[in-house]
Amino acid sequence: MDKLPSTSILRRHEWHAAEFVWLALALACFFVFPEYLSLGTAVLVMVLLVLSYDLLLGFAGVLTFGHALYFGIGAFVAGWLALAGWSEPISAALIGGIAAAIVAAVVGPFLLRLTGLPLLMVTLALGVLVFEAAHKATGITGGDDGLAGIQFAKVLGVFDWGLGGKTSYLYVLVWLVLLFVVLKRIVASPFGVVLQGIRENPVRMRLIGNSVLPHLTIAYAISGGVAGVAGALFTEANAFVGLGVLALDTSVDVLVMLVLGGIGSLHGALIGAPVYMLMKHFSSQWNPFYWMLMIGALLIVVVLLGRGGIAGLAAKGLRRVRGGRRP
Repeated sequence: MDKLPSTSILRRHEWHAAEFVWLALALACFFVFPEYLSLGTAVLVMVLLVLSYDLLLGFAGVLTFGHALYFGIGAFVAGWLALAGWSEPISAALIGGIAAAIVAAVVGPFLLRLTGLPLLMVTLALGVLVFEAAHKATGITGGDDGLAGIQFAKVLGVFDWGLGGKTSYLYVLVWLVLLFVVLKRIVASPFGVVLQGIRENPVRMRLIGNSVLPHLTIAYAISGGVAGVAGALFTEANAFVGLGVLALDTSVDVLVMLVLGGIGSLHGALIGAPVYMLMKHFSSQWNPFYWMLMIGALLIVVVLLGRGGIAGLAAKGLRRVRGGRRP
């Protein structure tokens, strides 16, 4: 494993036409489905949250069940700022992300000494403890009622949030594109290559002089920070934040979305989160009790057909089509 990124790894993270197609579809949805912009905003928020988790799991190989903690920190920090009179949305989202990143940087060196099942159990317990503490601290979190009466100023002082969700959708989409570019640069950098080396063989990375725990801690902090921004965007788009942002279900949903879309490519988040969220929305309208059967069936099919989730299957199919066209 070289300390510098190889040409093949850098090529793997070059810009692809699929990314521009995805952005074009996201913009098209803004004009074609104006009645679903609230749902679309929720999808974009979850895409950003799954992207943050993909950096941690897909590139650093760290599997946890506590990622909702940082999503919740960002969400509640943005809510507290708004209730305290700090209503500027862009800075509130940044502060929410910074707060989550600081917490991740503090707990990371302790958590990341663990691996495998112990890490899963500890992060699961930490997430449950924080959720229960937030549930009891009604004066701070609002308890079961959450924080209501949250209002943010116009975006850039010009764009009103309104009731149609147009500003929220485009605002979250801009954040998503910017942070996607940042994460793409990170995974293609020497730091990102070291993370992938640690994922594959941490012992070998130590032998060639790369410190494992500091690299994992930085990745954990970056991942937590991006998740915190996603949480802050959730609060800003909904003008409300409840305990659900800290729930174990949120962490599990993020993992399912990433597995469904594909781990370790960043493209998995772009595919898995929309597929999961849209299937959940429309199938729960069809049957509010058995919608998980459809999600489970799709997940089984994707996992059985091959590695890499839907993104991997799509790439494999495209390679076969190209191969079939060659003389």
